[in-house]
Amino acid sequence: MKHSSPEFAAVAEKGTILQCQVGSGVHGITVSDQDDRDEMGVCVEPPEYVMGLRGFEQYVYRSQPEGVRSGPGDLDLTVYALRKWMRLALDGNPTVLLPLFVPEEEIVRIDLLGRELREVSERILSRRVGDRCLGYLRSQRDSLLGRRAGRRTNRPELIDVHGFDTKFAYHMVRLGVQGAEILETGRLTLPMPEPWATWLRELRRGEHTLEEALEAADEQEARLERLVTASPLPEHPDRDWADTWLVEAHRRHWAERGL
Repeated sequence: MKHSSPEFAAVAEKGTILQCQVGSGVHGITVSDQDDRDEMGVCVEPPEYVMGLRGFEQYVYRSQPEGVRSGPGDLDLTVYALRKWMRLALDGNPTVLLPLFVPEEEIVRIDLLGRELREVSERILSRRVGDRCLGYLRSQRDSLLGRRAGRRTNRPELIDVHGFDTKFAYHMVRLGVQGAEILETGRLTLPMPEPWATWLRELRRGEHTLEEALEAADEQEARLERLVTASPLPEHPDRDWADTWLVEAHRRHWAERGL
């Protein structure tokens, strides 16, 4: 299914309840001449896409053509159907959870449902976040070290300059730090606070070695492993609440638009 089709663009445009920045800028770890702009949206599908034969899970827009890597000034936007977004969020996907915590100034679009969603993070979060962050941290480390079959860095220019892909290394450590904060507090501070913000910017600029990055990742991995069982967050998210809220959210959205 073509996620970037005009049909899906129309569904996303008409149904978006929340859209915001989710890339390095919102983390406060921007490095000049390296970053595009990543945005994420959440939309409510029309009734025929929920109850009929047509399906919609997400719309993807890239300012660069397919197959061309995004660069500085480019926009990558993914708009998820609300139901898919909720499934991923309940499973603890750390990137999908970002719209719950971005500062107001990073929000591009929002309506009453979007604001309501941002106010109920405690219903969505669980220790699953730790499992997901551990998985992604290890995946980034394996890719950084060339251990994953079929997955290699696509930033050879960083390897030429620094000897390793500093962006992979940055994401590896960031996932550990932010996952641990969510498990400890049930919140995520954006932009990232010090001293990690400065340390991660330095890492992206190649001012820390690969060995230092791996050591930091190992420390965060051990921290996450402890918190997966010790976190005050519930073991599982409130799926019964999510199911009820999703039904009501769709009904309200459709009623407001006469659908």
